[in-house]
Amino acid sequence: MTSNEELFARAKNVMPGGVSSPVRAYGAVGGTPRFAAKAEGAWITDAEGKQYVDLVGSWGPMILGHAHPAVLEAIQRTAERSSSFGAPCLPELALAEKIVTMVQPVDRVRFTSSGTEAVMTAVRLARGATGRDKIIKFAGCYHGHSDSLLAAAGSGVATLGLPDSPGVTRGTAADTIVLPYGRLDLVEEAFTADDGQVAAVVTEAVPANMGVIVPPEGFNKGLREICSRHGAKLIMDEVLTGFRVGPTGYFGAAVKDEGWAPDLLTYGKVVGGGVPMSAVAGGAELMDLLAPAGPVYQAGTLSGNPVASAAGLATLENATPEVYEHLDRASERLRALIADALSTEGVPHRINNWGNLFSVFFTADEVTDYDSAKTQDTAAFGRFFHTLLDEGVWIAPSSFEAWFVSDALGDREFDVLAAALPKAAKAAARG
Repeated sequence: MTSNEELFARAKNVMPGGVSSPVRAYGAVGGTPRFAAKAEGAWITDAEGKQYVDLVGSWGPMILGHAHPAVLEAIQRTAERSSSFGAPCLPELALAEKIVTMVQPVDRVRFTSSGTEAVMTAVRLARGATGRDKIIKFAGCYHGHSDSLLAAAGSGVATLGLPDSPGVTRGTAADTIVLPYGRLDLVEEAFTADDGQVAAVVTEAVPANMGVIVPPEGFNKGLREICSRHGAKLIMDEVLTGFRVGPTGYFGAAVKDEGWAPDLLTYGKVVGGGVPMSAVAGGAELMDLLAPAGPVYQAGTLSGNPVASAAGLATLENATPEVYEHLDRASERLRALIADALSTEGVPHRINNWGNLFSVFFTADEVTDYDSAKTQDTAAFGRFFHTLLDEGVWIAPSSFEAWFVSDALGDREFDVLAAALPKAAKAAARG
C-alpha cells in the first residue's frame, strides 16, 4: 500500500505544491496531506485505508453525505447518455427551473463550472449594467480567485499568509475598494468619495472564509439601501450558504420577509451535489443582459453539463425539511461537544455559527471581522487539528474555514467525535 508521504512526494513532482487547490497542502498546520481514496455517508477513507468522520464534506456540497444513493443513481443514469453535450440539455433546464421555483427573486439562472466564474460573471454583469468600473468588497470575504476579487480575500490566501497575489495588475487592483466587514458607515463614505463610479458591492451572505462571521444586525439590508440610493448593484455570494443553511439559503432564511432582495445571487457547492457546478442568478431584466440575450459576454463549454446538473437536482430534491432539521441538530450537538472539550482544558475559544454553518476560533475575544479572526492562536489549532486527524476526525486544515455537517452524521459518528475531541483539546492546551 502506497503511503500518503509517498503520494505527496510524487504529486509535488507534477503539480505545483502537490495539490490542485492551496489549502489542501497542509501549509497552515504542517505535516503530510491525506490522499482521499473513497467516501461513503459521513466517512472518508485515505489512501492508507484509515477511516475518518468527515466534517469537511468536500467543503460544503455533501449535505446528504457522500455517495448518496439518489445522487449516484442520477449521475449514473445521466452519464450513460454522455457526460457532456456542449449543448442545451434537459437536466440543466430542470435544475434551472428548480432554482427559480425555490428562490423568490430569481427569474434567470446562468450556470458555470466554479464559484470563481459565477462571481466573476456577476461582477461583469454589474459593470455592464451600470457602465461603472469600481467594486466594493470586504476584507476576509473570499469570492474566488478572479483578479479583481483577490484583494484581502481570506480563506486560502489567509492560510498561506499571502497579502494578495502577484499577477494582478495595478489597474485591476485600483478598481477594487476593500473595506472592513460590518462597517456601513465606511461603505457610505466610499460611495461618497467615488460618486458615480461604484458598480457593485459584493459580499458573502454570511462570511465563512475567514471563519464564520455573523453579519451585524441590519448589515446586509443596509448594503441594499446604500446600493439602491447610489445606483449600484448588490451581489450576494451564497456559494457556501446557498441551499446549505436552508432550502433557499441565507436569502430564504433571513431576507425574504424583510421586503428586499439582492440584485444578483451566486451559488456553488450544494447546487452541484459534489460535481463542479455553480450559478449566477437574479431578476430577468438584469440577467437578460448576458449574451446571447444581451451584450455582456460569458461562456463555458462544460457549463450546465448534464452530470453536474443531475447531481445538483438530485441533491436539492432530497434535501427535505427533515434533512435541514437534522443538519441544525447535528451542528448544535457538535458545537456543544467542542465547547465542552475546549472549556474543560481551559483553551480560549469562540464558536461562531449561522444556522448549521460554524467555525471554531482559538481566541477568547469576540470575532467579528478579518482583523479579529487573525488574532487567533493558529498553533493551538494545528495541534487540535492533528490530534483529531490521528483520532479519526477529518476537519479543514485551516483555522480560517467553516465546519460542515451532513445528514449522514449519526450516533456512531458522534461516539467517535465525543472520544476524540477531549484529546484534541488537551493537545491544543499544551502550547
